[in-house]
Amino acid sequence: MENTEVENSKAFIVVEIIEYVPNAVVIKTIIKKTTGNVTAVSVDTGENITEKISPFDRFIQIIEGRAEIIIDNSSQTLETGQSIIIPANSQNTIKANERFKMISTIIKSGYE
Repeated sequence: MENTEVENSKAFIVVEIIEYVPNAVVIKTIIKKTTGNVTAVSVDTGENITEKISPFDRFIQIIEGRAEIIIDNSSQTLETGQSIIIPANSQNTIKANERFKMISTIIKSGYE
């Protein structure tokens, strides 16, 4: 897992900055600040992003493939180009029934 940010003021193609790794979830930080972060994530077939409850809303955008998003036991399948907001304090799991890449954005301000 690489935690360095993408270089400022340099153009990049998000789907190309992260590769698939067999049997793994890979996370690449695009930008990380105390007020939130943006990450690119690749998930290989059969892998899951561990269910967790976050105190912040999380914006998910699928940039390649298809993902199953389960929020409070309600399942939806998102395809390339589709997005969803996972509400703060909800149980959630992101499953790779096939491999996919996504952008995850968390904004921590506004909850004071």
